[in-house]
Amino acid sequence: MPRSSRFPRFILTDVDDTLTWEGLLPADTLRALYRLNDAGIGVIPITGACAGWCDQMARTWPVSAVIGENGAFVIERDGRRLRWHDTQDEPTRAQHRLRLSEVAGQLMHDVPGLAAARDNGYRRYDLALDHAQEVEPVAPADVRRALGLAHAAGVQATASSIHINLWLGDFSKRIAAARWLGSRHGMDDAARAAEVVFVGDSTNDAQMFEAYPRSVGVANIRPHLPHLPRPPAEVTSAPGGFGFAEWVDRLLPC
Repeated sequence: MPRSSRFPRFILTDVDDTLTWEGLLPADTLRALYRLNDAGIGVIPITGACAGWCDQMARTWPVSAVIGENGAFVIERDGRRLRWHDTQDEPTRAQHRLRLSEVAGQLMHDVPGLAAARDNGYRRYDLALDHAQEVEPVAPADVRRALGLAHAAGVQATASSIHINLWLGDFSKRIAAARWLGSRHGMDDAARAAEVVFVGDSTNDAQMFEAYPRSVGVANIRPHLPHLPRPPAEVTSAPGGFGFAEWVDRLLPC
């Protein structure tokens, strides 16, 4: 397909409730991912999801790379193999995990309703607390209070639509995306602003909406718009993966 200025070079996208909906990956989403791949547009899921799930995405989805655990690592496909790019070594991660476990225990004590996420055994860098995946949804004000308590304890923290992610280190979605696009594809700030679209759904995507003016929010972002310093440039009418597919259909009309 000939490339014009309206076609991005890459799409960075959140996963939970952006590509998925109600815990599942809709068939419409998967078709949209294949359409983008066939059009020569690279898709990079950039997510707080655990390393185990990111490995599965990189192996089985038509994507260029996966940035996982909120920027802790990048997985690239090299033929049939995967190439991992880490930000910390194993001894550092083990030391951090002890501190994160202490903070998580205190948060679960101080904010009733939070629970350890069931995918923590598949995480390499961060630790996740469930606030809406397999527990009764915790009030948004309490989620924000938990984030404040984590920050006061010296821990990086952000909330997705289902988890509060805790980590130690100087990585983030925004930093990881800029580094990967720069080192692997020679893209500076201007090129990223012109040639990359970010798609997201929640307040933990705020930095990405600020960094990428060609941004899209799926419909379920609407309740979070008042809390975003810079809202997405457009919002879909459908939620989650259905909204992602809706936007791809506009980008690549049949």
